Amino acid sequence: QVQLVESGGGSVQAGGSLRLACVVSGYNYTTYCMGWFRQAPGKGREGVATIHTPGGSTDYADSVKGRFTISQDSAKKTLYLQMNSLRPEDTAIYYCAAAPGLYFGYCKSGNSGRFDAWGQGTQVTVSS
Repeated sequence: QVQLVESGGGSVQAGGSLRLACVVSGYNYTTYCMGWFRQAPGKGREGVATIHTPGGSTDYADSVKGRFTISQDSAKKTLYLQMNSLRPEDTAIYYCAAAPGLYFGYCKSGNSGRFDAWGQGTQVTVSS
């Protein structure tokens, strides 16, 4: 049974940085897609970034390109999201998700429906 546990959320001022982490357990696939998604109050779920294994190809939502970086440490089975130059509109609950066996061409931030394992989320609040 796959389990995803996020951490690293918090409250920061605009322009600040946060680093989210997601520890994965019960996951033994060699091909998979991992992603970060977020949901702001009163809004639908939005894809933020994805990363594919093997190969490490990444995809980002236009709203976070140049500010956020997704990465992973396979040895630690941990997914990261480095968030810089945070804006108030980045305020949301951030979720990590996994899609085992997903072809890299479908490993996109806009394909949330392809992900079948989700964490419980971590709150990020950015004040102006």
